[in-house]
Parts: sequence; C-alpha cells; structure tokens
Amino acid sequence: MREFGELEAAIMDALWRSDRPLAVREVRASMDYDRDVAYTTVMTVTNILYHKGLLEREKAGRAWLYWPRESREEHTARVMSEVFSGCGDPGTTMLRFVESFSDEDMARLCDVLSEVRAQRTRAL
Repeated sequence: MREFGELEAAIMDALWRSDRPLAVREVRASMDYDRDVAYTTVMTVTNILYHKGLLEREKAGRAWLYWPRESREEHTARVMSEVFSGCGDPGTTMLRFVESFSDEDMARLCDVLSEVRAQRTRAL
C-alpha cells in the first residue's frame, strides 16, 4: 500500500524536514527528487495535498505557506491504524507484522508497550 506518489512523498518529506512553513518555491528547492520538476507542478501537487487534508496553509503576500497537518510519526501511526482496522483479522495481521521485527525493533516495542501501560495507569 502506497499512500503517496513519488512527487507527493518528496513534497511531504521536504515539509516534514523543515522547521517552519515553506512557500512552494522553497519546497521545490529543498525536495529530494530524481528529476527537475516545474514550479507549477509542485504548486499543483502541494495544493492537492492541502485539499486532501494533509497540509495546512496561510497566505503570505502573494504566496501560500504550507506545513504538514501532522508530524511524520503521527501520520505514519494513523495510516498503520487504518491498515489494522481495515484488515480481516487485526490480531493475525499484527502477529505477521511483529514477526518481521529485528531484535532491536522487538526491544523498542517492549519499551513502548511499557511506556503506554504506565501512562494509562497514571491516567486512572
């Protein structure tokens, strides 16, 4: 499953890497993309990402400034949650997913689960 096309992914990556909102010309200049892309193409795709609800924007003079609506991590977690909720058997899907983890990933997962359990206990 690919949520983004190559150009959309390059635009989102440029915005996620930035510590501030960017105008389209700045997005284009900071993108990691194999081909030269016209300013108008980047402007069109950025506008599409805005209308998909993935970006926020505000007018700054004649240009729009864009920034991601959610962090890369928040976005990835939301997409993963949608995948798990849309599969036939979430338990089996999680099992198959976790089976592919490295030892380091398994240790990280254990740490995260402990942290979430502690947060939930404090919330009670």
